[in-house]
Amino acid sequence: MKTMTTISTPRRRSLYLLPLLVLPSVAQAHPGHGAATSLASGLAHPLLGLDHLCALVAVGLWAAQRGGRALWAVPLAFVSTMTLGALASTSGHTIPFTEQGIAASVLILGILIAAAIRLPLAASILLVGSFAWFHGFAHGAEIPANASGFAYGAGMVATTAGLHLVGIAAGLSAQKLARETFMCRCGWAIAACGLYLTIAL
Repeated sequence: MKTMTTISTPRRRSLYLLPLLVLPSVAQAHPGHGAATSLASGLAHPLLGLDHLCALVAVGLWAAQRGGRALWAVPLAFVSTMTLGALASTSGHTIPFTEQGIAASVLILGILIAAAIRLPLAASILLVGSFAWFHGFAHGAEIPANASGFAYGAGMVATTAGLHLVGIAAGLSAQKLARETFMCRCGWAIAACGLYLTIAL
């Protein structure tokens, strides 16, 4: 008769750190997620970088956690400001510390979720919008100045909105099932990714 091997709690927790071993291959900063030449590449872009993936899902999670008008206003603020940032970048404008701003967005959003911090709606929109500005500039640096660049941008916006919806759905489901620990763990996992991105810069 086989006996089951149990894993102690410290060891079990350490298993959650295993993904960090492969993060260098998925945490590519900008540019570098592939050629921005089509709708398909625009749709794929936010999924290929740890920075965007974490930030976009985090925005949805935090919006769901805060509830009320933030449920739609916070994601809308991110999408619209990101688009403006991308357009500003393609116009030749530059801002310093873009990568640092992106990493900070992941770290701070993770902490906000883990600590269940509820800021006033205006402050929430301003904060998320400032993060989106950095993400938009990074995206815009990869958009070519031709018709395919518009297709790429449309795909990027569509996937961004989709990832927000994923975060919102997960957050609302967690609330419905009274799984507060789920949100806390998600927040700390996102914050850990943000810390890693900050150190890796």
